[in-house]
This record gives sequence, C-alpha cells and structure tokens, in this order.
Amino acid sequence: MIMMAEEKAPEQEAGKTQPEEAPSAAATPTPSPSKVEDKKAAPGKKEPVEKPPVVEEVDDLPSMGNVLLFGRFDVSEVVVRDEGIARYVDISPIAVPHTSGKHTSKPFGKAKMSIVERLINGMMRTENFTGKKIKTYRAVENAFVIIEKKTGKNPLQTLVDAIENAAPREEVTRLKYGGISVPKAVDVSPARRVDLALRYICRGALASSHKNKKPIAECLADEVISAAKNDVNSFSLSRKEEIERVSSSAR
Repeated sequence: MIMMAEEKAPEQEAGKTQPEEAPSAAATPTPSPSKVEDKKAAPGKKEPVEKPPVVEEVDDLPSMGNVLLFGRFDVSEVVVRDEGIARYVDISPIAVPHTSGKHTSKPFGKAKMSIVERLINGMMRTENFTGKKIKTYRAVENAFVIIEKKTGKNPLQTLVDAIENAAPREEVTRLKYGGISVPKAVDVSPARRVDLALRYICRGALASSHKNKKPIAECLADEVISAAKNDVNSFSLSRKEEIERVSSSAR
C-alpha cells in the first residue's frame, strides 16, 4: 500500500505540471476593450479621418471685374500712366463710390478710397455743396455721363488723365535764416500732388459755374475734359503752371 501511494504521487505531480508547460489556445486571455482603445489612441499614430464632401457654393453676386461704376461705366481698362501717383489713385471697381468715412481715422487711408469718391468729397468742400452728399453725388454722376457723350471715352480714364496733367511737381516753401524768410523750391509728394489736382479741378468747376446758366455737372465735365487735353485755358492747368513757374524762379 505504501509503494502504491508513492507511485501515484509522482504521477499526480506530473499531471499538475503538464498543463502549465503547454497551455491550450482556449486558455489564453483575450485583451479587454479598454486596452484595445489605448492602443488605438497611442501617440504618434494618427488614424485617417474621412473628410466631408465639398459643396460648391453658388454666388449670385457679380465678380469684381464686372462691377460697373454708377452701374454703367466699366473701369477694368483704366490705366494710371504716371507711376509717381499710381499708388495714391485708387481705380478699383466700385458700384457706389460712398464708404461713409471708412478710412478717415487711418493714416494715408484716402489712398485706398476710390478716386471718384475723393472727387465727390472735394466738390463738397465749398459753400454751395457743403453737407449735400446726394446732390454732389448726382452732379458727379451726370458729369461722367456728359464726358462720355462728348469724348466717347471712359470718363474715369479722362478723370485720371486730368489728375495726372493738373498735379504740380514742384512748389515753394519758406525757409527762415535768422530773421529773413527765403523762398525755396521743393518737390511735391505724390499724395499731395493728387490732393492739389483734385482741389484745382473742383475749384475750377465751381468758378466756371458762378453767374453761369450751365449746371454744375456740365461745368465739372468741361473742366475735366480740358485738363485731360492739357488745355491752358482750364483753371487747374493754369494753377499748376503758376506754381511751377514760381518754384522754378526760387531754385
């Protein structure tokens, strides 16, 4: 009996160790879903994200190249030939040249304002049109229509040519040496050249309309056309020649 017990003991020990040495496939533990999620969210590995389909939006508004000034004048072919003032003459397409003082508080903001709106604002700086924006707006619009009928050209191009011809290139300033003031000729900055040209065109139009039966729109159209043609009889050209003549004598 003792021998049989001793013989069964090693058999039981062998039976216990046998499954430990060769575990079956069914006994392997399955990974928990939390561990699988941790592996997917491991840093450095990005899963491809499906992009939503792109939906093309249909814009009913016209493109910038098709915007017409006052609803009738195409400005896409207008060119500024004077490279000195090209930066300060804005000819970007705009239907209604009225920005409600958008650029007033910005340094050199008027360089981004339409040159037609600057002409309207210049016409308002008088005793007859002060504060009358709609009246001035219609006068400039009618002047552009008259320019187109008389010249057969784009009125904005005619205005740009008038500004280039009426912009003075030299003027006089006063320098004090001790108690004596001496006139000195100086070059005019590009921004001031445009300002002076617009000022002279507006003053010439108002001066010609004084005690005259012609409406202000026709007077403005005549002033712009004569300045574009380098006509000496125009007010803006005469003022430019006078300033440059005085500055040439003060060199």
